[in-house]
Amino acid sequence: MVPTQVSTGENSRPPPPLARGARQRGMTGMRHLFGPAAAALAVAGWLCAAAQPAQAQGAVRSTHGDWQMRCEVPPGAKTEQCALVQNVAAEDRPNLTLLAIVLKTADQKSRLLRVVAPLGVLLPSGLGLKIDDKDIGRAGFVRCLTTGCVAEVVMDDTLLGQLKGGKSATFIVFQTPEEGVGIPVSLNGFGPGVEALP
Repeated sequence: MVPTQVSTGENSRPPPPLARGARQRGMTGMRHLFGPAAAALAVAGWLCAAAQPAQAQGAVRSTHGDWQMRCEVPPGAKTEQCALVQNVAAEDRPNLTLLAIVLKTADQKSRLLRVVAPLGVLLPSGLGLKIDDKDIGRAGFVRCLTTGCVAEVVMDDTLLGQLKGGKSATFIVFQTPEEGVGIPVSLNGFGPGVEALP
């Protein structure tokens, strides 16, 4: 896939928060979505520990359009965890890979969107998201591992609906403060895949 250049010059407005309309639980803005609490809800077994670009783990159970349902028993867990995943790479920048993961939180009450971006991204700029060329917002990175830097958000009904109804998402990583690189991710099969998550 060919990355899209995204200008963020002085005249550009910052995109709106990703979880616009999300219920506020005692905190404001995006902080409550990307803090340690969200990370604690996530199952940690979905990243390979090897020093290579992030790859999806687990056995493929089903395919939903351009998404795969992968399942495995994470280290320390007693039950199997399944996730909907898509791994993409920019055609002209093979080191620019992105792994998108959707899974249920440990309590099974919410869905988590986790994106693993390559090492070397500018962390303070966060990860931008567009759905069908509409700015959705930015998510902060919560941690970096040997496989890449992780941004994650608990999806509210609005964001979930936008992803289900969209044709493509563009995740934007920043290598300089002025310019982002958009990596397109297909939303073909996203809706049925999310509904099939056990």
